[in-house]
Amino acid sequence: MESGAVGHGGARWGAVGHDGEEHGGEQWGAMGSNAVGSGGARLLGKTRERRELKITNRRMTEMFTVKVGEPTPASGGRPSAGPIYRSIYAKDGLMQLPQEIQSPWDFFSGAVKKYPKNRMLGRRQVTDGKAGDYEWQTYEEVHQKVLRVGSAIRSFGVKPILAAVQKCRAHLKAIVSFGDVTSELKTEAEKLGLSCFSWEEFSSMGNQNMDLPKKHKDEICTIMYTSGTTGDPKGVIITNRAIIAGVSTTDHLLEETDKVDIRYLMEDVKVMKPTIFCGVPRVYDRIHTGINQKIQSGGMIAKHLFQYAYNYKLINMRNGLKQHEASPFFDKIVFSKIKEGLGGRIRLMLAGAAPLPRHVEEFMRVTSGSVLVQGYGLTESCSGCFTSIANVFSMIGTVGPPVTTIEARLESVPEMGYDALSDMPRGEICLRGHTLFSGYYKRPDLTEEVFSDGWFHTGDIGEWQPDGTMKIIDRKKNIFKLSQGEYVAVEVLESAYMQSPHVASVWVYGNSLEAFLVAVVVPERQTLEEWAAANNKPGDFAELCNDVKARGYILDELNKAGKKLGLRGFEMLKAVHLEPVPFSIEKDLITPTFKLKRPQLLKYYKDHIDRMYKEAKERRIAV
Repeated sequence: MESGAVGHGGARWGAVGHDGEEHGGEQWGAMGSNAVGSGGARLLGKTRERRELKITNRRMTEMFTVKVGEPTPASGGRPSAGPIYRSIYAKDGLMQLPQEIQSPWDFFSGAVKKYPKNRMLGRRQVTDGKAGDYEWQTYEEVHQKVLRVGSAIRSFGVKPILAAVQKCRAHLKAIVSFGDVTSELKTEAEKLGLSCFSWEEFSSMGNQNMDLPKKHKDEICTIMYTSGTTGDPKGVIITNRAIIAGVSTTDHLLEETDKVDIRYLMEDVKVMKPTIFCGVPRVYDRIHTGINQKIQSGGMIAKHLFQYAYNYKLINMRNGLKQHEASPFFDKIVFSKIKEGLGGRIRLMLAGAAPLPRHVEEFMRVTSGSVLVQGYGLTESCSGCFTSIANVFSMIGTVGPPVTTIEARLESVPEMGYDALSDMPRGEICLRGHTLFSGYYKRPDLTEEVFSDGWFHTGDIGEWQPDGTMKIIDRKKNIFKLSQGEYVAVEVLESAYMQSPHVASVWVYGNSLEAFLVAVVVPERQTLEEWAAANNKPGDFAELCNDVKARGYILDELNKAGKKLGLRGFEMLKAVHLEPVPFSIEKDLITPTFKLKRPQLLKYYKDHIDRMYKEAKERRIAV
């Protein structure tokens, strides 16, 4: 998450009463004297002062990383690099992997032996558009199915599955359909020399008592392809060792620190009642927006009560109280409905895949009745390599310290003005350790490009915080220079513009041949329709998105938001295209984790981009 956008975003939220060091504290004090009496307010104030002093003293010495290597100056064409850090939970060395675990299969088979009758996989059958109850399979049932399917695959003489990667057609021996297979389809397959089975037919051919091949830590477990946000997807080679390390460090950190289609997601959550909830930022943003809409539609007394409870609990959490200690009273009478909406049993929420906006993270921490942990990782690091620590509120807006199987350092990026040796160390995040990938499949050139002196260069720009946690502030690859020589960090701008309540999605575009920026915007339907009603604009949502005045309105609102967040003149937008249909995976415009696929977006909206630049230049000439 970008440092500028995050900081200003939190202040902006505070201005409307839910956040902000200054506004939140002032509102709490004013409301406290009215609601609980001046004596109660003074008593709470003294308690707060003592608590703040205690927490401040504790935080002065609290660090979450240890330095295990010295910085290196720039030399031989390489930029300078900062000190090497390791998690406080791995201060004596990176976590050692268990000897008895040789592959992920050992984790699974161990869980089957320990919890054979526990529920493992569940799904809801949809009939006539209505979802029924969850139907569950136990660990033992899943284990038996896996063995049968594996045995059936081997019965066709297919040994390592990876052997089919190079020449799929030459190795193809059977087609297995997850649905029913018609006799006509079987006949067609037989003409091609292939067998064709339904999933049930195929799995019944297997043998549960087959001899399993021995596995070793350094064998390839899988080739996982990147989402292709900046180009063609790359095949990331992941060994058994990397996955074992990823699982082991997650288990270790939870033990150390955890003491305590999106449209239909919340319905599933209410039915399933999970205890651990994982989601990408878009999921949490939808939850946050839905709750806020309900709050705003309530009566004045209910809104004031919520705001008072929110600020009261927020201050206590900032002063070091854990989530469940900060305000049990308001948790029960104000925030309990939010917790019930999340199923009623959630104790840990995990966010990843992209930066979680600060105001959303704070909101969920305060109101959900659960701790929230934000992590950072890549396909190449076998998922998480940094994670914040549960119930440490000061880590809000960061991704925490490195996990116990990784060491990290920053490398300076002079062309972007990031110095890993400065008082506020900033630079490209570099990693080494047990969970890293072995290379890109059949791309030694790309592998060599991202590895240097044993360090994997992530392409993400980080900033070490005083307590040893990491904040993601930029992306090295997603910068470009405008024709006048100004560098633009496009993700910083998109994050800033997404703070506007008028926007559902935004893609900002510019290049070195142009002097200004344009954007494709998916507007929030409700706000645009409210504007249309107030301005007597007829038409449906798609027609409104085509309206010149509607485009001007959204452009003005975005640039107002940008100015409030401190964006500079060349970072403002000169034109927008309003898109009524959200960016989708089906159109290949976003990844499954909702990251923008920029080359594909440019190709899809090329005509609109050209039109925006042409019209904006004509307006400038006319002026």
